[in-house]
Amino acid sequence: MLKTIKRMLKMHRIFIAQDLKKMMEYKIDFLTGAFSFLLGQAINIAFLWIIFSQIPQLKGWSYDQIIFIYGFSLLPKAIDHLFFDNLWMVGYSIVAKGEFDKYLTRPINPLFTVIVERFQVDAFGELVVGIVLIASVIGKVSLQWSVLNVILFILIIPFATLIYTGIKILTSALSFWTKRSGQVTHLVYAVNDFAKYPTTIYNNFIKTVITYIIPFACTAFYPASYFITGENPLFNLGLTVVMSMVLMTVSILVWNKGVSAYESAGS
Repeated sequence: MLKTIKRMLKMHRIFIAQDLKKMMEYKIDFLTGAFSFLLGQAINIAFLWIIFSQIPQLKGWSYDQIIFIYGFSLLPKAIDHLFFDNLWMVGYSIVAKGEFDKYLTRPINPLFTVIVERFQVDAFGELVVGIVLIASVIGKVSLQWSVLNVILFILIIPFATLIYTGIKILTSALSFWTKRSGQVTHLVYAVNDFAKYPTTIYNNFIKTVITYIIPFACTAFYPASYFITGENPLFNLGLTVVMSMVLMTVSILVWNKGVSAYESAGS
């Protein structure tokens, strides 16, 4: 067991080194991607500022509160992007090209091997932007901070991250039957844009979808609203924990079923 763990850690370090090397080799691509991301975030924030320059509140939420929710939403998304982004490739190409065979020949869980094969350093941009946005409004929002809440803040982020990861595992696993499922992952993942804002601004249908079906609201709005208001901790934090555990359990079951059904394919 110890040897296996050491082997996994060594493999992870190798893949990180390879990704860092690639980043240095393609500096222009990296800088272009980083600039595009920052520009996109700046446009979104400017859009919110324009809206709130005309109205003081949106369904009872102030500009600073929504910026806090927006910033919070980037933290779990960034961590998922940093460590689990190779799952996209399973749905887009790895299974379709028959490249999944190599993971089955290794003495390590295929899902773990897929995950550690890529380390996305550009995710640090999301992480930094999220922290900066939270820091920019932390003195303007009546946050319910205490030692307990700081601990809860740190603990809830990994559970929120697992929602992103679980959705990617589940949708990428569909490729074991369909050969390609990247577009499905992309379509489902696009729903996370709704999570950057309070669910109270949406109709009941959208609110239900992003809370209980594709629970991206549990990655941002519900936990963030607890830290803003101090209300309903059992629901706002507990729902995130429950949904992440349910989603990860279902996704791993589907993944394992898909691995057993996998048939090598070629382009």
